[in-house]
This record gives sequence, structure tokens and C-alpha cells, in this order.
Amino acid sequence: MSGTDLTPAATVRPVALSLRANFSWTFVGNVVYAGCQWAMLVVLAKLGTPEMVGQFALGLAISGPVIMLANLQLRAIQATDARQQFQFADYLGLRLTTSIIAALVIAAIGVIGGYRYETALVIVVIGLAKAIESISDVFYGFLQQQERMDRIAKARMIKGPLSLVLLGLFVALTGSVFAGGLGLLMAWAIILLTYDIPSAALIHRELARTSADYEPGALKPRWARDTLARLTWLALPLGVVMMLISLNSNIPRYFLERYEGERGLGIFAAMSYLMVAGTTVVSALGQSASPRLAKYYAAGNASAFRNLLLKLVGIGAFLGVAAVLVVAIAGKPILTLLYQPEYAEQADVFVWITLAAGIGYVSSFLGYGMTAARYFKVQAPLFAVVTGVTALASFWLVPRYGLQGAAFALLCSAVVQLFGALAIVGYATFHLNADREQADAT
Repeated sequence: MSGTDLTPAATVRPVALSLRANFSWTFVGNVVYAGCQWAMLVVLAKLGTPEMVGQFALGLAISGPVIMLANLQLRAIQATDARQQFQFADYLGLRLTTSIIAALVIAAIGVIGGYRYETALVIVVIGLAKAIESISDVFYGFLQQQERMDRIAKARMIKGPLSLVLLGLFVALTGSVFAGGLGLLMAWAIILLTYDIPSAALIHRELARTSADYEPGALKPRWARDTLARLTWLALPLGVVMMLISLNSNIPRYFLERYEGERGLGIFAAMSYLMVAGTTVVSALGQSASPRLAKYYAAGNASAFRNLLLKLVGIGAFLGVAAVLVVAIAGKPILTLLYQPEYAEQADVFVWITLAAGIGYVSSFLGYGMTAARYFKVQAPLFAVVTGVTALASFWLVPRYGLQGAAFALLCSAVVQLFGALAIVGYATFHLNADREQADAT
């Protein structure tokens, strides 16, 4: 057969990748990106002071909950939209609207929040950068839905080093965290315009060419009022959940900034970010497995859903135990090597932070299971309780025990979240089994 006789099916590569390939790409991409984000804190610690690290951490802590609420976790809803309830244009239209609102809210907090002038500027510029990043995220949702995590990974592998270089260069030249934030803003805008949008367009064209039942729509925003209202109503519980999750991790930081100042916050944030190694693996696996989990649940395949989720939870538990052992044995030299000796003085706090993070790895996998099962609304009351526990624990412990009190507050909330997530996933699986038995009986 000559080359001109090949059919399109023989010459065009399938769009979706395997779960193994998606995990591999996502893992590598997340490692590079998370490593670069951690390196930003190292750069700030080496070039500046703990106070500068604290300013940066405060900017992230202020902008985080606002951005998470505005994002409405649309990416997860896109990726698990197995029945194609909404078009990409609807997701993009809603995300653009909420990102603009979020940027304005963060700017208002920075201006009227009573912070020092430079700290307020840091909050504003980080808020703008995060709003740009959230627009990229909705294109990643489209790629994740098509199980093309390689495109997302490549974007993160470019974004991470570029962000690190621009932030480090601007801080080195000016000695200002605000200038470093401008570097982040520039890097994320460049990646959105030159890679993320063209990457989604490429897969869009490939789908239209290879899938007879694919409805192409358009890779541009659509603001249909009724559709956006339905999508917002569907996504709002997850938006609230993500805001609560972000608040949950940041509430101790608010108390630390109040009682220990930007220096104490900077030291705590630097130690906390070292747990990103485990989070990288969790995110890579969870994001890669989410579409598969959603398909199993939508098809009523309880055993496949349960078995895949149990494997993920087992990996999370292993990562948590390994991290605690490493930090308990070598926490002080690790902090001295990576940061400065003054960070190593809090090595005992590092152990408690790591224990809380390890429990969080397991809970995160259970969270992916809840979302894949489309259990959205029940997550809001769960994380309201978790966040309330964190706030009460921080209120009680941080003024008395400082950084160690903040770590204890995170540990308390991690335990509550774990048991709550276990209960919800257990109910979802039981309900799926009951539906299957009823269907078999009829």
C-alpha cells in the first residue's frame, strides 16, 4: 500500500493519552513547576530577609481564597463533565467574568486593608498575576477533559523556569518583592498568550478532525445568561469549597502575621512549602485519574471506581509517612542548607507541619473521588466545619505558642477533613453499589 492510500484513522494519532502517559507527563510538569515555585522562596530567602518572604507569602495568602472562590473549580467540573453538559465557551465566559471581579476584590483588600505601602502593592500585583493564571487554568480544563495532560505539563515546564528567572532577576535588580511580583505577572501573561491558547486550539482542531461525534463549538467566550446561571449554580458549591480549603491553609498565616509579624510568617511559609514535593505527586495522580474516576462512576462501575481510589489513597499514605520520617531525622540540616540557620531553629515545628501535610495527601485523593462522583454540594459544609476548626485552633494556639501553634492548628483541621472525606466517599460508593444492585434486580 502506498503512503497516499493511508486512511485518516491510520495517519492521525488518537487525541487521548493513556492514564500512565498522562500521569508521567503531569508528574514531570508538576515537579518542574513546583520546584521552581519553591525556588522562588529560596531566592527571596537568599537575596532578602524573612520579612520579604513574609510579604510574598501574605500576598499569596490574601489572594488565594478570593481566586479560589472566583475560579469555582471550573477545571475539575470540565474534566469530569463526562456527559458534556456545557461547552468550553461557557466555561471560558464565566472564568473571564469571575477573574476580573477577583482581581478587583484583591486590589481593594490590599489598598484598604491597613497594610504597609509596599506590602499592599505586593498583594495587588500577586492578585493580578493569579487572575491571569486562572484564565490559563480554564484552557487546562479543556485539555484535561480530553486526557491530554502532556500539553498542560509542557506549559508548566515553560512557565516555572520563566517565572523563577523573571522574579529572581527583578528582585536582584531592585531588592523589591513588588518588582518580583511584576515578573510573575509578565511570565504568566506571556505563557497564556503564546502557549496555552494555541495549545488548546491545536487539540480542538485535532478533535474536530478525528471524532465524528465531536461538536466543535468555539474556543472563545460565550455569555449566555441562562447557561452561565446554571453553570454558576452547579459550580458555586465547589467554589465555596475551594475558598474554604484555601482559607483553611491560610488562616494560621493571618494569625502569624498578626502576632509574629512578617518575619515569623516568612519562616513558617518557607517550611510549609517544602511539602510541595508530596503535593506534586498527589496533584499529578489526582488530575490524571479524575476523568477516569468520573467515567467509572458515571457508568455505575463501583468496583473500578473503588479500586482506583484505594490505590490513590495508599500512595498518599505512603508519601505522608515517608515525609514525616525524613523530616524527623534530617529536618534541621535540610532547613539550614536550603534557607538560612535561623529557619533551622524551628525544626520541631517542621515535623508537625509535615504530619499535617501527610494527612492532607490522603484527604486530597478522597477529594478527587468526591468531585469525580459529582458530590459537590456536600463538600461545602464539610470544609466549613474544617475551616471553623482551623480558625478556632489558630485563635487559641497561635497567640500562645507562635509557629508551633500554627502547625498544631493545621494538624487539627487535617484530621477533621480526613474523617469527613472518608464518610462522604464511603456514602457515594455505597449509593453506587445500591443503584447497581437495584438495576440488576429489575
